[in-house]
Amino acid sequence: MRIEEVIGSAKTIGITGHVRPDGDCVGSCIGMYLYLKKVYPAARIDVFLQEIPEVYSFLTGTSDVNTSFETDVDSYDAFIVLDTGKGRTDGAEAFFDKAKIKINIDHHISNKEGTGDINYIYPEASSVCELCYEVMDPEVIDVDIAKALYTGMVTDTGVFKYSDTSQKTMEIAGKLITYGFEFDKLIDHVFFEKTYTQMQLLGRALLGSKLMLDGRLIVSSTDLKTLNEYNAKGSDLEGIVSQLKLTVGVGCALYAHQLSENEYKLSLRSDGSVNVAKVAESFGGGGHDRAAGITMQGNLEDIFARVISKIEELMQ
Repeated sequence: MRIEEVIGSAKTIGITGHVRPDGDCVGSCIGMYLYLKKVYPAARIDVFLQEIPEVYSFLTGTSDVNTSFETDVDSYDAFIVLDTGKGRTDGAEAFFDKAKIKINIDHHISNKEGTGDINYIYPEASSVCELCYEVMDPEVIDVDIAKALYTGMVTDTGVFKYSDTSQKTMEIAGKLITYGFEFDKLIDHVFFEKTYTQMQLLGRALLGSKLMLDGRLIVSSTDLKTLNEYNAKGSDLEGIVSQLKLTVGVGCALYAHQLSENEYKLSLRSDGSVNVAKVAESFGGGGHDRAAGITMQGNLEDIFARVISKIEELMQ
């Protein structure tokens, strides 16, 4: 399908992704925004996202994002939810529900049915940016769109290392770099480079980590006091759980960071020895077989005890 065939002659179009946007969310939303601006030059096109991490600010179009979730459009002709179902889109869910055409594009198995009238859901895809490329006309894509889509693919595949990287993934990535940008510098910037604060937080998380389940599980956390000490945001913690999982002998990594007094965001990574999507779904979260997340309320010690128990139950 081509996205413009589904949208038709819409005059107002909305786009959104999930809360705490990551590279795939930002890349797909910005890539879709830039693409639709070219296809519909006279249309009103709005992107709604929470604050975009600074690392992605180099992408053309990020400065146009509406982070207040306020609009004077009563009902959008078409509204697209990317990289999630409508329930994790903050204030954009109401705009989606009122839209005449509701489109959901996602690759999370926890959203396999989709939440739109039109759903393009493929859990086997490496990223939503990969799916966005598939619904776009390559003749319309330009270098800025290609950079946005490539950013999402790089971050969600761990630079084409994770198990959901397929032949199609590599073929699409290869086509994107032909639009002409320095893909090596882009990879360094969005995936490998860390600020001094991020390096300090990573070091603290590594020093505070513990091996459990006979060394097959590594667990760590960062509390609000530490985040405040470094004047850090949640985006400064990206990549910590993946680094934890690289520990020799570890099959699963569990990392938590505190959101508020009684709320925690948990990230899980696996080498395949445990399906962390099933772990996450047990507690209202979701994700992929080898990468998943949960937001939970309560005492962290109790939260860890419950989640670790589930990991042990499912670990092969």
